[in-house]
Amino acid sequence: MAEERKPTPSTGPSPLQRGKACLRCRKRKMRCDGVKPACAQCVRAKKADSCEYDDGKGKTRTQIMREHIARLEARVRELESPEQSAPSMTLFDPHALSPYYSESSSSSSYDSPGKLTYSASASPIPFPLGEQDARNMMSPLSVSTPELDASVWESLNFASLSSGPGVSPYNNLEAPPLDHILLEIFIPHRQQCGLDVHVGRLRDSMSLSPEEQRHPVLMNAIFLWACYLSRPGTLSQYEQLYLSRTTAAIGDAMQYPSKAVDLIQACCMLSVYYLSNGRLLEGSYYSAAACTLAVQCRLHQIGSEPNPMNVDSWDASFELPPAKDNVERGERISTFWQVYNLDRCWSVVLRRPATLPDSDHPICSITTPWPQRIADYENGDIDASSGSPTIRGFFVQHGQSPSLSSFSPAALRVKASALFEGANRLSASWSPHRLLRPAGSLVTGSFSENFSAFEHSIIRFTTTLLPVHQVGAAVPDDKYALIVIHSLAHASMIRLHAPFMRDDAVSREKAMRAARSLIHVTKLITDADFEFLDPVLGPCWASAAKVFETELARLQTSWPDPLNTMEVRSDLETLLYVMTKLGAKFPLVAYHSAKVQSCLDGE
Repeated sequence: MAEERKPTPSTGPSPLQRGKACLRCRKRKMRCDGVKPACAQCVRAKKADSCEYDDGKGKTRTQIMREHIARLEARVRELESPEQSAPSMTLFDPHALSPYYSESSSSSSYDSPGKLTYSASASPIPFPLGEQDARNMMSPLSVSTPELDASVWESLNFASLSSGPGVSPYNNLEAPPLDHILLEIFIPHRQQCGLDVHVGRLRDSMSLSPEEQRHPVLMNAIFLWACYLSRPGTLSQYEQLYLSRTTAAIGDAMQYPSKAVDLIQACCMLSVYYLSNGRLLEGSYYSAAACTLAVQCRLHQIGSEPNPMNVDSWDASFELPPAKDNVERGERISTFWQVYNLDRCWSVVLRRPATLPDSDHPICSITTPWPQRIADYENGDIDASSGSPTIRGFFVQHGQSPSLSSFSPAALRVKASALFEGANRLSASWSPHRLLRPAGSLVTGSFSENFSAFEHSIIRFTTTLLPVHQVGAAVPDDKYALIVIHSLAHASMIRLHAPFMRDDAVSREKAMRAARSLIHVTKLITDADFEFLDPVLGPCWASAAKVFETELARLQTSWPDPLNTMEVRSDLETLLYVMTKLGAKFPLVAYHSAKVQSCLDGE
């Protein structure tokens, strides 16, 4: 108990400075002597334990305790009545469309994004957080994590992002144990977002010095995807955390030209992440950013010498430093084609022109050699660039013999992407108001010639692929790649003939044949395979679904044909099954599956 002080009769009580009285005396408007730890008034009232002072430096013990009790009471109410209270943390429900799509579109076009909602409330935040927000998100108090012990959380709670001028805020960060777990989760799935890197070097980089590590923008994008693929498991609750770290690291990566490849890879992964979640504007934004950076760093012309006439001493140079070895060079080649696949395939879904240029102009021509397996680069089996056009050479092929690397799974994937986008662009250029369509002929003029040539390119490409009945025996990574390649090839034929299906019997027959070939490809997919498939399969299946929907409508309005009607409905049900399975991971695919379901229900 504090010693009681009595004022002398001559001087009287000394006035206490304003704001120095204890909280109890303030509340009761009593005179306080300010003695600590307990004033005389509280001692007399036997309230010494509750005598507290607010010195402006923080919350009092009572305030902290009351807030803690309030949080506990709220949590108890939430657990007792989950249907009447909002949960403290919302996890992803792979079977529910409502958080991602505010309403269904009345359009029957499965390959159209329709009316997707862009609300950030139902999915991870799209933009970088402020410094304080980022620190709050990294705090272990921000999420309830009973599965992780304190030591893991302590390692997760990174240092402050603030740093002095010119100092990277990420240089002194060490990889927490969870990051190593997420990396191992991601590695078998890297093809789903198009990333092709040397796995051993990626693992080893986490233990290197900060200057030699892969930049955090790439690593956090990898961890983001690992969390995303873990839905609806425990690790998925860290998805928003790693998304904020990835977007926050973009600005830092811009400061280091040597990390440009890491930045481009991360932008590609962010783009596919957003697109797969149905957040199309953000996905398109990061896709365009990856394309711009790739061209700026001349990844589209790896192995080609720059034109000396176009280089002046005062021009800004964005040349990457020379590759240290064959593997680094191979990763740069693979990165460019990762950007190309993303741009060409998803521009079709987004209904916008492709961003990456490819023309006969020296600055725009794509001359980077075909991608190979990373193991080929490591073994020194490199296809050197001749400086000649790569994609345009594939379409022309004036008798030249193709290189062996042009038949690698990665190269075939690039060619399939080129066909998919090219077929869509060519068919979209047709207009019934500008061209005549006489009986027995699709169209007249140069369009007809280009149409026939492109159709021949698709057929020629399909004959070079491993037959469908042998794809199931391929090693898993090759199997997943070949499923996508075959699907894109058949979807290309559908896209080419799409404008003419209703009125031209030949186009309708070819589109139906391609759609049924796509059905045969889906029968190769086992339940375990859905965990590793590329989300671009969704738009391919949607193209086939549109063909069957058109055919079903035609059969219903013409002379009844029950057998054909049953067959078409069976094909739609097959597509509905695979789209529903893949849609459990990728909400955009789930959107397309809902369209198929509506068609089967007769809506």
